[in-house]
Amino acid sequence: MFVYERFCQWLGHLKLSRVILLVTVILFVVPLFTHYYLSKYESMSGLKGANSMRHTLEVLGDISTTNVADLKLRIEEMLRIKASVSTELRELEAKRGRLQREAAAASLKADSAKAEYARAAAELQRLRVSADQARIAQLEAIRRDSPELAPPVQILPSFPPSILPPVSSSAEVHCRMFSCFDYSRCSLTSGFPVYLYDPDVYAPLASAEVDGFLKTTLRQTLGYNAHLTHNPNEACVYLVIVGEAFPFDKSPLSTTDTYKLLLNETAVKSLPYWGGDGRNHVLLNLARRDLSVGSGDAFKGASTGRAMIAQSTFTHTQFRAGFDVVTPPALGPPGGDVWADCAPIAPARRKYLLSFQGSQPTPKVQYTEQDKSLIEHLQKIANSAPASDLFLLQFECDPPVENSASQPIGDWALCGTDRSRRALLRDSTFVLILAPADSRYTTTALLQARLYEALRSGAIPIILGGDGIRLPYDEVLDWSRATLSLPRSRVTELHFLMRALPDADLLTIRRQGRVLWERYLSSVQAAVDALLATLRTRLLIPPRPAAATIGAPAFNESYFPPRVDPPAVDAEPEETLGPLEAPYPSPAYRRNYSVGLVHGYDLWNNWGEPFALYPQLPWDPVVTSEARFMGSAAGFRPVGAGAGGSGREFSEALGGDRPREQFTIVILTYEREAVLAAALARLRGLPYLNKVVVVWNGPSAPGAVSSWPESGAPVAVVRAGRNSLNNRFLPYSLIDTEAVLCVDDDAHLRHDEIVFAFRVWREHRDRIVGFPGRYHAWDLNFNNGFLYNSNYSCELSMVLTGAAFVHRYYLWAYWRALPAAVRDLVDEYMNCEDIAMNFLVAHITRKPPVKVTSRWTFRCPGCPVTLSADETHFHERHKCIQFFSQVMGYTPLLSTQFRADSVLFKTRIPHDKQKCFKFI
Repeated sequence: MFVYERFCQWLGHLKLSRVILLVTVILFVVPLFTHYYLSKYESMSGLKGANSMRHTLEVLGDISTTNVADLKLRIEEMLRIKASVSTELRELEAKRGRLQREAAAASLKADSAKAEYARAAAELQRLRVSADQARIAQLEAIRRDSPELAPPVQILPSFPPSILPPVSSSAEVHCRMFSCFDYSRCSLTSGFPVYLYDPDVYAPLASAEVDGFLKTTLRQTLGYNAHLTHNPNEACVYLVIVGEAFPFDKSPLSTTDTYKLLLNETAVKSLPYWGGDGRNHVLLNLARRDLSVGSGDAFKGASTGRAMIAQSTFTHTQFRAGFDVVTPPALGPPGGDVWADCAPIAPARRKYLLSFQGSQPTPKVQYTEQDKSLIEHLQKIANSAPASDLFLLQFECDPPVENSASQPIGDWALCGTDRSRRALLRDSTFVLILAPADSRYTTTALLQARLYEALRSGAIPIILGGDGIRLPYDEVLDWSRATLSLPRSRVTELHFLMRALPDADLLTIRRQGRVLWERYLSSVQAAVDALLATLRTRLLIPPRPAAATIGAPAFNESYFPPRVDPPAVDAEPEETLGPLEAPYPSPAYRRNYSVGLVHGYDLWNNWGEPFALYPQLPWDPVVTSEARFMGSAAGFRPVGAGAGGSGREFSEALGGDRPREQFTIVILTYEREAVLAAALARLRGLPYLNKVVVVWNGPSAPGAVSSWPESGAPVAVVRAGRNSLNNRFLPYSLIDTEAVLCVDDDAHLRHDEIVFAFRVWREHRDRIVGFPGRYHAWDLNFNNGFLYNSNYSCELSMVLTGAAFVHRYYLWAYWRALPAAVRDLVDEYMNCEDIAMNFLVAHITRKPPVKVTSRWTFRCPGCPVTLSADETHFHERHKCIQFFSQVMGYTPLLSTQFRADSVLFKTRIPHDKQKCFKFI
């Protein structure tokens, strides 16, 4: 029966006539022959007795005589028929197999055609949306009445300052920018070129006894400054280095001293570009003498014309606010990393609540009544304080400090050695800094030396008499966030104020003091860069653009792998994620001249980066909601034209509070062509993709490959100079967008996940937004710091940059603001670059990262083994967190319990509506 059924199945694939013929032969002819011979055989075998035997013999005799030949022929015919049927059956089986294969192939082709039709229909719809947006962009370009901006083009003078008559001594005191500065040499697009008089070439500087250390250091540090020019004819500002012996600092002046004074003044006024009155000149004095006895005013009694003065000691009558600049003394190293000099920020409260070490120099200077009253009140506070509040107040130095005629009256000298003072300050929550009792002085080098040491050691400065004191670069730095400045009359309330500050405020003030010290005071280079940046900010001139990294092409100009369509992959569930547009770079340098006006204090005090101009910043402001529809609509793509919506309306426009934009994908790879090719193939059809930058991290150039998967966007392959994980964050000039998606070559992300993360990042542009969350956990066993934790947790503090969005600005900040020791450890371990980026962003913003979706990992299951599979991987990451915390003085990572998922996800909505993202 089974054979019959199978045979019927075979017959179903044959033509009708052949089927009828075979059925007739098999079902009728063959059974008739079979039945005939079998019946005869049965009848013969059924006979009984002799008659039967006789009959049988007769029959056999018949057969033997008459039908043997015929029977033989019939049997042979039957065998031939059987062989024929068997052959036919085999042929039918083979043909059936071929037909089944053809039917399966046709079915697959039909399914592929249906899928291709669906993809083509979706792409057609996206292209229609892209065409509509292109038309909108064209109309916006026609209507736009402001040009696209670019980095400033320099407009420079081509002649030296003209000779003008000198100003009178009485007019020098009243010099201000509007009356003594020549703005014509400093156009807004000049770039602020600065010319340095070589102290070894020009006689007045050599005769002024400039410290040899400062000569060498200033040449070196200014050589790194982008504003230095060697062409004096195009300079905006002329920098003159003078020593503390210029003109002479003894009082009263003897006849010889007066002669030296006049000699030095004449020599300075004979400088080749003095211009008769010294306009646009800056006389810089960085004190280097023994600060234990104070440092005098280098320009005491000197005539400086219209030149600005930059030094650390000024009297009220001498200092010209908004014209002269208060600079710190040169106490630090020439430059480089200074993190090793800093004390950790935690704990908030240290051994001593308040400390002070200082003495009036000998021979004994009589304390003023004000000083006596101040000392009595301080001692009374220390004696009446509870045992938990320790004070260390020392008003006499041992051995006594020698007197200096140049020291202001009442200016307290430093006691002990630098090491002993540092040890005390590291144990002090607050440190007392007394303003000079001599009310003529608004700042002194000794006062600033105390400020420098306090900030370096993390002791919060309390400046008594601070209402009459000027601190370094105070026209741009907000010292109220790093110091407590009190009038002397509030000394009785000092203890109450110190106890009223909670730990969070103490740590915030201490952290801000460390930031200001590191960036503007810690080294000679930091001080000089801050001086020039202050003058440039005063003139409203934007800084020079930050230099982008020029990536070396991995392929030469004559060869690039040919592009081919990637192989067919399992299609994702149909979901419109956004239009497929041509590459659209983020508008750059639109705030060249406004960022300093709107965010001037933020640049100096929050971000600490007033030294360079960036194409965009994460903190660029947004317009108001109605402005997007009234006069400022250029670039915006509101959802549903402003009416909102979900599903297709949502996907056809980015919406939000920002204009349209795209993102760049940066892939770091190391000689894994197959893995890289698969990663590029997965990007095909990804909306909002501007460009793919592949960083080839291998020591050898990529080999010639037969084909390169088409990702749907331009692909640029750059070859790194060396194998380093830091190369992931190089600010390549190829990156044209603010949004940068950093991914590993083996990261496997769906398109909807990437687009969703991009939309979330647009709402949190100053943070890291990504998928794999991690946590820094306290070491419970040894209490010696934090450990790296990759377990599932309800809190997280890091998002790994193997699959995360960051703002382009942070790529520069990684190389400019992050201490070099951090990057060196990354190179040593070949690990932890993602932790370093999380430390940097959290340090700048004081915000945690944003994790999107429930995805916890992003590795593709079939990819080769990665570095994270090594057993030492996690041990190194523990060490990285602890070392980075030591370098930065604290652990900037902040914990969060927030995760971003799609609006309307798992929400019941009407059947005629769609969710924003179906599967997120």
